[in-house]
Amino acid sequence: MRNILRIAMVLFLFVGLSSFTTSNIDLKRDWIHLGSKKVNWGIEKDVIVVGANEGNFTKLKIKVTGGAVNMRKMLVTYGNGSTDNIPLKFHFKRGATSRVIDLKGNKRKIRKITFWYDTKNRSKRKATVHVAGKRG
Repeated sequence: MRNILRIAMVLFLFVGLSSFTTSNIDLKRDWIHLGSKKVNWGIEKDVIVVGANEGNFTKLKIKVTGGAVNMRKMLVTYGNGSTDNIPLKFHFKRGATSRVIDLKGNKRKIRKITFWYDTKNRSKRKATVHVAGKRG
């Protein structure tokens, strides 16, 4: 009797979890890849040129692949020349993704994104920083 009860509970749990859906962001549809940079070892500053003609964006997201990186800050330069200094101070492990970063002023054209970071974490692989933007 206990075995039947256990099997029924496992089946109930399996069916319940298989129908569970999440509201993950569909990166293919909602997010647009704005650019990537391979990180060298040491302290570095890199620029991803987006181009103001790419459209208006309301949010940014960062993903790190390949290795790990200590992100210090990010400076977003908009199409009109104004800038937004965004402190990140976060250790990105390989495959880590940032929080969604809301841009000031709602829909903004982005000219370039400048990153300051270091790889003092002794990562054996070079990281690649990817940036995606979301249109409003």
